[in-house]
Amino acid sequence: MTAMFDQELHEQLTQARKELAAARAEGDADGVQAYEGRIAGLIRLAAQHGITLPHGVEEEEQNLR
Repeated sequence: MTAMFDQELHEQLTQARKELAAARAEGDADGVQAYEGRIAGLIRLAAQHGITLPHGVEEEEQNLR
């Protein structure tokens, strides 16, 4: 069960990053904000369950907000 949860978090993070990149490319400020929040939420959720998701400094800063 844990492996499935880990995999799902990784997949959701990958998808959220793709959507964030698309929102940035389109100049969609609301979309950027929404996907940054989604990524931060996924990173927090993973940490609460002892799962490490690879993330950059920018995503870590979003997580602290």
